Amino acid sequence: SIERVFLLGHADTAEAARRLAAAAATVPAAQRQEAVRDQWNALLGATQVKTPDPLFDALVNRWLLYQAVSCRMWAKAGFYQAGGATGYRDQLQDAMAMAWAAPTMLRQHIILCASRQYLEGDVQHWWHAPLGAGVRTHFSDDLLWLAHACVHYLQATGDTALLDVQTSFLEGPAIAPGQEDSYSIPAISAHTATVYEHAARAIDRSLAVGRHGLPLMGGGDWNDGMNRVGIEGRGESVWLGWFLCRLVADFAPLARQRAEPARAQRWEDAARGWTAALNGPAWDGQWFRRAYFDDGQPLGSQANAQARIDLLAQAWSVLSGAADPELAAAAMAAVDTELTDPVAGLIQLLAPPFTPATTGPNAGYIQAYPPGVRENGGQYAHAAVWALMAQARLACQHPTPTAPRERPYRTFTWLSPAHRSSHPAQRAAYGLEPYAMAGDICSQPPYVGRGGWSWYTGAAAWMHRAAIESIFGLRLGARDLSFMPCLPPHWPQAELTLRRDDRTLRFILMRASPADALLATAPSGAQLLAPGQSLHWTTLAPQCCFVIPLPPI
Repeated sequence: SIERVFLLGHADTAEAARRLAAAAATVPAAQRQEAVRDQWNALLGATQVKTPDPLFDALVNRWLLYQAVSCRMWAKAGFYQAGGATGYRDQLQDAMAMAWAAPTMLRQHIILCASRQYLEGDVQHWWHAPLGAGVRTHFSDDLLWLAHACVHYLQATGDTALLDVQTSFLEGPAIAPGQEDSYSIPAISAHTATVYEHAARAIDRSLAVGRHGLPLMGGGDWNDGMNRVGIEGRGESVWLGWFLCRLVADFAPLARQRAEPARAQRWEDAARGWTAALNGPAWDGQWFRRAYFDDGQPLGSQANAQARIDLLAQAWSVLSGAADPELAAAAMAAVDTELTDPVAGLIQLLAPPFTPATTGPNAGYIQAYPPGVRENGGQYAHAAVWALMAQARLACQHPTPTAPRERPYRTFTWLSPAHRSSHPAQRAAYGLEPYAMAGDICSQPPYVGRGGWSWYTGAAAWMHRAAIESIFGLRLGARDLSFMPCLPPHWPQAELTLRRDDRTLRFILMRASPADALLATAPSGAQLLAPGQSLHWTTLAPQCCFVIPLPPI
């Protein structure tokens, strides 16, 4: 046998590259490889689960975060997309999954994204390092993910110093009238502001509403394929209304803490208007509409021949906390009846899909996809994970037959590449890696169950969060944590271990009475922790074990 070691590196000049190569060659290959393994083990071992489902464990313990970091945060490329650009909304969402395992990575990315905001408050949809060449658009949601990521980071770390970090703005020409976007290398402005001001300026820019009292959709609102719905500046987005309601509820208190009560009041007044419109004109009788076109026609309504119901508007009615509880429960019941295919194991993004013969207003390039592919009615994994999170929240808040506790786990298996690849009826059609999340799965013949856009999808980060935050129910704060689990009924026990620095926190979730749970875990020295009970984790001993008793199903 023979062994050869190759090192790849880069530097600004040829001479610097030679010096780097000479220095690197002094480190033995085995030592270098071991250091890399140690780095990955620390990151991927920060959160570990142990359940009766080994496929669930394999994905959650290693593969999901690995995909999010290696592919999304670092490579920014995959088999289906080799662009290498940083997406403003995309990588902010990926980085949010690092709040426990790598909070510094999230912090640094928030500051980076703040620096890609124009003075006017909008942002680059994506850009290429190092020159910053990218695209400026009319998308209505990109800019808001900065504030959302800030809130998530603050809740997990308590590091309010982030909000005071100064960073620059971009300067560049506005998008020409009649154009959807513009590509350029913007200038770096001499004007700077705090991260807080960057985030607040994004909310300030998003308060305008249309004729129904809902936020304006612009050139897209997360679903880039719906780029024609509000392109004339009058179309409205129901999903964006839910998202903004959640964002204002979380961010307005920060404005008050920073002595800006008038700004906070302005946001909250707007949120009251959105809430009234969302629970009023946006309600379609059995579910929430998705949007309104520039001419006022609804999208995602029973009156539509295609796209009668859209998943985003229903899932975020729950996640926002702004919907009438009865309407939100009815909307998610409609998801189960109108958008799910239990045989194929799918939750469609919308249904029925647009067809080439679609009449009425043009929603955008989504209509160019074949029916059942990607945004056009496929199982779009990103949105389906949000549905899983909404299902878990409903099941915990209202454990009724309309919100059974097995539904979130069922949705996890429908999304999981490991479960689809091991399923005797689904694996042949799926056709992708068993360890990497797919961006979408086709829902219509002849390709039902065919996976697409693997690796390069933000669904991996959200899937990890859904497993930990929704199924295990971890509510992690800077100093306190609690659990509101939504384990499937057939799991008698599951474990979650959190590691940071020299501290290891082990939590055993067990279907047993408190007395029986303590007795069963006595060899581990477990202490009792009730569901929903707050635990001040930063003052605990380096090695701790807790048992969380759950009622039998």
